Amino acid sequence: MSSGEEDSHYNSSNSNEAEQSDGGEIVNSDETPVGRLQKDYTILKGEAINQRQNDDISTVSNFLSISRGAACSLLRHYDWSIDIVYDQWFADENRVRESVGLLPKQSTSNSSNFKLSCNICFDDFSNPKSMISTSCGVHLFCTDCWKTYIHVSINDGPGCLTLRCPEPSCNAVVDLDLIDSIASSEDKEKYQKYLERSYVEDSRKRKWCSGPGCDYVVQYDAGGCDESYDVTCDCSNKFCWNCVEESHRPVDCETVKEWNKKNVSEAENTTWILAYTKPCPKCKHPIEKSQGCNHMTCRKPCGFQFCWLCLDPWKGHSNCNKYPGGDTIIDKTNREHARKYLEKYAHYFERWASNDKSRKKALVDLSRARTEHIQTLADLHLETHVRLQFVIEAWEQIVECRRILKWSYAYGFYMSDINKRKKNFFEYLQGEAESALERLHHGAEQEMVQYFDYKSVVSLKSFTDFRTKLVSLTAVTRNFFENLVKALENGLSEVESFID
Repeated sequence: MSSGEEDSHYNSSNSNEAEQSDGGEIVNSDETPVGRLQKDYTILKGEAINQRQNDDISTVSNFLSISRGAACSLLRHYDWSIDIVYDQWFADENRVRESVGLLPKQSTSNSSNFKLSCNICFDDFSNPKSMISTSCGVHLFCTDCWKTYIHVSINDGPGCLTLRCPEPSCNAVVDLDLIDSIASSEDKEKYQKYLERSYVEDSRKRKWCSGPGCDYVVQYDAGGCDESYDVTCDCSNKFCWNCVEESHRPVDCETVKEWNKKNVSEAENTTWILAYTKPCPKCKHPIEKSQGCNHMTCRKPCGFQFCWLCLDPWKGHSNCNKYPGGDTIIDKTNREHARKYLEKYAHYFERWASNDKSRKKALVDLSRARTEHIQTLADLHLETHVRLQFVIEAWEQIVECRRILKWSYAYGFYMSDINKRKKNFFEYLQGEAESALERLHHGAEQEMVQYFDYKSVVSLKSFTDFRTKLVSLTAVTRNFFENLVKALENGLSEVESFID
């Protein structure tokens, strides 16, 4: 595959099988284990971004029979939308030319019988080829002054893309053709980078991937592009198209914005509550959570097993997702009101942050499963990689469900306490999903360890039974989270609304 064709195409198919891009590259389906409805999009990499931009310029240039420089100016003016360019052009070409700065060329005498004077340096030139103008054709400047003018403008920043004729009263645009014919190689390279940034950032159908250090571009190929759809870049970063934050289903973008803002403002107040270590409920020795699941076991000789979040004994532990506090009574003092509010925030934020940490750890474990564990299991248990995909699927499900569970706590914080039935139904669905996820996470993280040990003697039946168990847990967990997501996105409409 050439660098100019280095892109990956994704569509809204529900298939989890690999797909092949137009350039021959094999890519995975974009559907996640509990995926939001996807739309058609392409991941553009490297030279593919510049190639798409050049193709759009050539398309407009050929269709309207104008120069590439004029076509580029038109596209940039209308945010790189070919459809809008055509609509505006055929509706009123003269008005478009005036607004963009594509002025009709006016004739200027270039007779060699008299000298031409540069309107910047005021030097006289007998050779007409030494004088250049924009599309206005009237205001002539020498090549050296043009080079200086363009050089200074390009080094001032992206404002060079809207450069006009040096004559203050003239609106004629300095287009791409003029830049290419006059600017130095270094200036042309900078100008092209600004143009590429404009192609992505000014367009409604293209966005940079929000992943750290990633310079890929996501481009929607069809349909509307203003809604909250999840997209997954080839760097594995999954984000919301609308707000470019990490994927946050089932919470809407406005809630995410408010929650993140609150986390920043409340961080100092909650630092003492949300320490990285907690004392063992039995022996009081500090314990740090280093793995993903919330089933904790204190170091010997204590050995006490408890839930990391609520510190209750793990034996007989059900769910601790429900916030134990009730409504704040209006006539309480401001101090009591503030304390209750902070306790409520701390409850939801701690669980939000805990699932975020668990998700990040699960991402590391998923990567290790792909690069190390599958091969180890294949060597030890004489299995093919295809038959071991249940391990990858389990970790993918854990990563996705940790993300959903994390944002469900932000949903719970902003949920009104007035409708008790809706709140109870939400906490029931959330608790069932969380319990299923804990069982799956424990199985993939704790129970699977014995099957990586070369010294351990594990029967084929034991491994087969474990495979059946993990596959079943993955399916059950997926089902619980699908129910949770569907209910929250429907506003818990299953529950009849009434005020207790």
